[in-house]
Amino acid sequence: MNLDSARSRIEYLLMDRQQPEALILSKAAQWAIEAHQGQQRASGEPYYLHALAVAEILNELKLDYETVAAAMLHDVIEDTDITLDDVEREFGPVIARLVDGVTKMERIGEFQDLGQQEGGKEHSQAESLRKLLLAMAEDVRVVLIKLADRLHNMRTLKHLDEARRRRIARETLDIYAPLANRLGIWQIKWELEDLSLRYLEPEVYKELAKQLDEKRTNREDYIKRVIERLTTELKQAGIEAVVSGRPKHIYSIWRKMQRKRLDFDQIFDMRAVRILVNEERDCYGALGVVHGLWRHIAREFDDYIANPKENLYRSLHTAVIGPEGRTLEVQIRTEEMHRHAELGVAAHWRYKEGGSFDPGYEEKLGWLRQLLEWRDEESTANDFVDRFKSEAFQERVYVLTPQGRIIDLPQGSTPLDFAYAVHTEIGHRCRGAKVNGRIVPLTYHLQNGEQVEVLTTKQGTPSRDWMNPHEGYLKTSRARSRVRQWFKHQDVEHNISAGRSLLDRELHRLGITGLPVEKLAGWFKHKQVDDLLVALGRGDINTSQLANAVNELVPRPEPATAKKIRVKTRKQPSVPEGFRILGVGNLLTSTARCCHPVPNDPIVGYITRGRGVTIHRRDCSNILRMEGEDLKRLIEVEWGVPSEAGYTVELFVLAYDRSGLLRDITAVLANEKINLTGVNTLTDKRDGIARMNLTMEIANISQLSRVLTHIGQLPNVVEARRKV
Repeated sequence: MNLDSARSRIEYLLMDRQQPEALILSKAAQWAIEAHQGQQRASGEPYYLHALAVAEILNELKLDYETVAAAMLHDVIEDTDITLDDVEREFGPVIARLVDGVTKMERIGEFQDLGQQEGGKEHSQAESLRKLLLAMAEDVRVVLIKLADRLHNMRTLKHLDEARRRRIARETLDIYAPLANRLGIWQIKWELEDLSLRYLEPEVYKELAKQLDEKRTNREDYIKRVIERLTTELKQAGIEAVVSGRPKHIYSIWRKMQRKRLDFDQIFDMRAVRILVNEERDCYGALGVVHGLWRHIAREFDDYIANPKENLYRSLHTAVIGPEGRTLEVQIRTEEMHRHAELGVAAHWRYKEGGSFDPGYEEKLGWLRQLLEWRDEESTANDFVDRFKSEAFQERVYVLTPQGRIIDLPQGSTPLDFAYAVHTEIGHRCRGAKVNGRIVPLTYHLQNGEQVEVLTTKQGTPSRDWMNPHEGYLKTSRARSRVRQWFKHQDVEHNISAGRSLLDRELHRLGITGLPVEKLAGWFKHKQVDDLLVALGRGDINTSQLANAVNELVPRPEPATAKKIRVKTRKQPSVPEGFRILGVGNLLTSTARCCHPVPNDPIVGYITRGRGVTIHRRDCSNILRMEGEDLKRLIEVEWGVPSEAGYTVELFVLAYDRSGLLRDITAVLANEKINLTGVNTLTDKRDGIARMNLTMEIANISQLSRVLTHIGQLPNVVEARRKV
């Protein structure tokens, strides 16, 4: 049965091939079957079927025979007794070089933990990524094989355990899908993204797939009527065109829902059609027909023909109020644009034998070579990977200098990012900005076509707040890297002092007491506390990373005057929702109103009379005052499965009173989807100072840190911190 499947796949690979090519492909298939004989994948199928499946994916992209042959042999050197010399002797130097390139890549490391730690492992991961890019710049077909290999692995991922599924899916979404996108191979990109979402967010994926399926019939009937109308109108206008429905991918729908905070029914391009024409001028003619038929939706038109994307994608996108008042997205492009959009650099190898120069292919490789230069610019492995992940995604914004020079930045970039893109010194000295002649905050998100003027001071220096991702000053990794480098050049004593001040301020804001700084230093792989303080002072560790570390650590308080509390410890655990109570069966639990513990605070349980177990912070004043019999009612508890309802915490906000202050604070909480359960405000009319006590439910300390940062940025706010 398996050999029959292999034979049918080989026949498909040999279709429409010239005899010399067919002979090489047939020999490569036979080698793969014999070399992998007896080897099985996690699914139980023979390993050689995987090699043939990878070759099949590349054959569907119409790649040259050398790439397809190398795909069948891509694992023989690593997993069998066959050597590179054997491959070169039988198949020639080109196929051998491709096989060697894939073999040398090994695996691209696990990137999801980068940014939390720094060390040898992260460095090797960045070097693996660098090796991948280097192989790509030398011969991009090596990476096309790797992408096809990853795509087939993702198609069969269900046979692995959950931990490996999530790791591989995250790696695919962070590295491989952006690469496929940047190389313009949308055919592979979309499938990698959808499959990644399936394993990273299985419930979300199933729900979206269900909603798409439920409305499929109505949507298809609607699109059919639109296609008939457009085909007729284009023919009457003398434009030869092919109109078709355009499939929507689950990941793109989910990402748009997340980015724009929309519900499923509010997505514009659920109904979408594509118009393919012969000439570029016909694209604009077809656009006129579409806008003549239906009213165009403001700000929903993009001309990627005049302004191609970074991956050289070209097309016209527009959205209109279509028949029956429903929104409709229309995409217009030529056949050549469509081929390059679907195949990207693979289109170059499809026509390789013709020998014609492909400027688009050269531009893509120029981007890859630029990536290799970054590794020498960035000071850490984290910076390099962060910059790759930032630059690899497609969203870009194009803005102008006062002199008319175009600056290309990632979407979401700020005037400060713009300043660093123009020149590092301008970034350091930036103190304000004007957009289209209007002064805007440095956290303003730049839009396409805006003219930006940077306001500088003569002796300016960067601010450490710029490196805090919660503050929103910098989007680009290049700008963050320049700021970090500036602080690294400052003297050690200055950085230690600044780091200690930053650490104390953040722990005070979060209401954290009794956390040994040595434990924090160890979390970040620093042997000495001073090393941690220097890293904080230089900006190697930002407040977001600090909050994440605090969230993960369970501190051991050492209060100076605290009585030693003895608690009963038993052996058999039971796990109610939210807490783990050691040695007791399922009991009613509740958090104490006197101290409001949040996840990863050090906690202790108190067995009440008739109300189950009340959970207190270990440094709660009520616990520390306990004596005699009350001490015997204390029981060991620890944090367990988080409750979806969140954890109650109290914040204190000090501000100069103004109209709309409470409204702005509640807007911050609404954006974080935090439930506000109580508000108490008092304003002193003599000095205009408002003191606000807010009670709310949060998910964890990281979220608390974000909320405190955003509230602290509001106008007139002097201080925002957790009450303890």
